[in-house]
Amino acid sequence: MSPLRLIYLALALLGAVLPMRHYLAYLTAHGWSLAAVSDAWFVTVATTGLTWDLGLVAAALTVWIIAETRVRRNWLALVALPATFLIGASFGLPLYLFLRTRKVA
Repeated sequence: MSPLRLIYLALALLGAVLPMRHYLAYLTAHGWSLAAVSDAWFVTVATTGLTWDLGLVAAALTVWIIAETRVRRNWLALVALPATFLIGASFGLPLYLFLRTRKVA
């Protein structure tokens, strides 16, 4: 595996673990309500801006993944879509880059 792919993989793992640690801490402290989590995204102007920023990043990443997957026929790369929306763009983007740089038969 190339050094670049290892970097993408390491970033994907960090992008999954670090945000999820905070999500789980919040859910443990405030109850396991997804409605409460989404309300927390809009508590302040700063969190609202960050929510919109990450939402637009996820939308752009989705369009890119779908467009490239159709051209490259790298169907495995589609797993980056649920990764992006269930965990976050910090996981989905490096995961997609990791999958995109593999050899496709």
